[in-house]
Amino acid sequence: MNKIMIIGAGKTGRGYLARLLKESDKEICFVDKDAALIQKLQEKKSFLIHFFGKVREDFEVKDYSAVTWEDADFADTSLILVSVGGTNLTDVGVKLKEKLSKGHHYDIITCENSSHPAQVLEDAIGEGFDLSISESTVFCTTIETEGTELDINSENYPYLQCNADLLPGFVSDMPGIRPLKDFGDFLTRKLYTYNAASCVLAYLGAVKGYTDYRDAGKDPEILKKLDQNYEVTNKVLCEVYGYDPKDQEEFAALSRAKFTSQVIVDTVDRNAREPQRKLQDKERIIGPMKLIYEHGVVPEVLIETAAAALLYDKGDAWLEIKKSHTPGKILEEICNLHPGEFLYEEVLKKYEELSSL
Repeated sequence: MNKIMIIGAGKTGRGYLARLLKESDKEICFVDKDAALIQKLQEKKSFLIHFFGKVREDFEVKDYSAVTWEDADFADTSLILVSVGGTNLTDVGVKLKEKLSKGHHYDIITCENSSHPAQVLEDAIGEGFDLSISESTVFCTTIETEGTELDINSENYPYLQCNADLLPGFVSDMPGIRPLKDFGDFLTRKLYTYNAASCVLAYLGAVKGYTDYRDAGKDPEILKKLDQNYEVTNKVLCEVYGYDPKDQEEFAALSRAKFTSQVIVDTVDRNAREPQRKLQDKERIIGPMKLIYEHGVVPEVLIETAAAALLYDKGDAWLEIKKSHTPGKILEEICNLHPGEFLYEEVLKKYEELSSL
């Protein structure tokens, strides 16, 4: 494969995507509108990726090129990774429309956890080009290293999973770039594994009075429940979607490492905010709770997590809902659980128990 373009030389583009590509010895070129950042990349000629917890040696990114949009040349590329905020995708599409050649095929992967990023970019580029535009999930946390101009502190997350159905004919020769079939199922897998785990730590941590997410992530009682939830979730997801058990265990282990890290600074409130969204029927708590129960297992940890979310008392919109709705009404209207149903009754029972602590 020829040169790979990375649009966006920020934390994700520089500290995650560049590392994945360079681990496969690929030639890369950064494109960014920030002229000062591009100048630093050109002058320094290399930078380091430092890994949280020192789980591996620093990784040096070097032998790259870096240009602003004015000097960007897409003639010698067939793969473009776009790592910009969702609100900037339209601007990137407009610029690509000016730079891409109509007689050349491009595979493009959006690397941003926003709503329908591939469609947004495709609409901005417009018609007349030979494009396959896919989207991916970005799991890897990256932050800038204090006291340096370019270095990044990063998780050691090994993959960029993207939608294979939107990349017909594309075959990755890079272990870190993983096109997946049935990408919608993979997003459900992420929601029920990663996002559910985040809620377990956040809401059970809030009940115990933690404000620092790291404290919830080292509480022995919470960790025992977290592992219990991973075990049952892994089993059910493999039964329903046919995932290889070892692959799902690795997926869950990467999730656990992320959320229990003692070097990634985070707050309980950031992970617990907007319970009204996280408690929706198909979302990260109620969705896996129902799936697990449908397969003959009582989802004890998620029942307690839902009850703890009902108890959570921050956020203006959530507090307004709690003023006008009883916990039972919230379960009916937001969670689509109803009186007489086992899960409804169990969540309310646990809510009363937690309320009395």
